[in-house]
Amino acid sequence: MQLRRYKPADCEPLAKLFYQTVHSVNARDYTKEQLNVWATGKVDLQEWNSSFLKHETIVAVENNKIVGFGDMDKSGYLDRLFVHKDHQGKSIASAICNELECSIKGKRITTHASITAKPFFLHRGYCVIREQEVVRHGISLTNYIMEKLTR
Repeated sequence: MQLRRYKPADCEPLAKLFYQTVHSVNARDYTKEQLNVWATGKVDLQEWNSSFLKHETIVAVENNKIVGFGDMDKSGYLDRLFVHKDHQGKSIASAICNELECSIKGKRITTHASITAKPFFLHRGYCVIREQEVVRHGISLTNYIMEKLTR
């Protein structure tokens, strides 16, 4: 597996990976209704591309196929972190996080972790600040605001 910087041609494959990951990996912790409002399959690719370009965005590639990605803004907000459903448990998310966390030394990193991702972030030394309910199209989803101080 190789890690590399994001390029605009990655945007559509990342959107597809996001949708597939949410609807498979997160299905054990969220209802079908919640998954459908979280990942509708219709992201604004221009908006996503713009945010990926503004953020530190890392893409994981294996055998010329994108298997994961993550992005963090300049303030230390870890926005997205997703690994393809067929590549879970291979330390891909850890490698992406290591890269992103190194890019923001000496700052507090914040993320809004899903129920599914919470154990991963706890293992990495993040602390739960609070549980929250996010409402999308009238459907409530639980996630956790988590933080970690970098060195």
